[in-house]
Amino acid sequence: MQNSKIGFVGLGRMGANMARCLHEKGYRISGLFDLETHRAVSLAQELGATACVTLAEVTATADVVFTVVTNDAAMDAVFFGKDNLFIEAQGTDFINCATLSPRVHRHLERAAERVGARCMEACMASSIPQARQGELFLMIGGREAVYTDHKQLLMALSSDLHFVGPAGKAAEVKALVNMVMNINTAALAEGLGLGAALGLDLERLCRVFRQTGAHSRVLETDAEDMIHRDHECYFSAEHAAKDAGIALGMAESLGVQLPLARATLDQYLRLVKSGKGQLDKSGVAELTFPGRAAD
Repeated sequence: MQNSKIGFVGLGRMGANMARCLHEKGYRISGLFDLETHRAVSLAQELGATACVTLAEVTATADVVFTVVTNDAAMDAVFFGKDNLFIEAQGTDFINCATLSPRVHRHLERAAERVGARCMEACMASSIPQARQGELFLMIGGREAVYTDHKQLLMALSSDLHFVGPAGKAAEVKALVNMVMNINTAALAEGLGLGAALGLDLERLCRVFRQTGAHSRVLETDAEDMIHRDHECYFSAEHAAKDAGIALGMAESLGVQLPLARATLDQYLRLVKSGKGQLDKSGVAELTFPGRAAD
């Protein structure tokens, strides 16, 4: 529905670029909100939208609201705080893109229905360039009718789109994606760290990795940054730790043991505790590489 008015809550690296992408594709961006007010003001000027002072104002200006926030607590505040998106929300659809605990999405769907609104999750397995270019990999959870109503809008943001199942199911899949990715990232860091300690040519080592069972998607995205200690943030170590905690929480509720996931979480928590949580997840290499620490 390209004539829909679209609001955004959360204008960090992903949310702001998703809004820009939709604007360029002819969608009307109506209301913008971020706790960092200057972000909303600046982006509103860029897109011809309204920088909203309250969350309720976003709902009032929009037919569809995307939320791109940091964690379960932030989502709870957005929807259930004193000022929240559910105020006068009848007829509004909410598309929630953050990586959250599956139970949060299920709770939001029930709460939305009580106020005459609808919710679905659109979990993202991509990064900033893909958000800007409309090439996100999206996993959708919720009621299939809501997905069908907004499929065209979601396709404008994505290069690959999958309806996974009822509320919470896309969040489960996303947690597993990030769990495996984070394990692979830590494993690559350790492999390169040991290679450096042995005095090996790391570029050559990566070429060998690519032709063997050591190959992974993470090798393509993070190896160069690890070698050159370039940890500009696309997916922060802090978020990696949060997502690992979600996966472990799911496992514990089912009595499943995940020793690799737990060891990886411990590594990311070490980064956070050392004040490096805002480094990219590739910064886990700083825990294994000998030599200078990241700036």
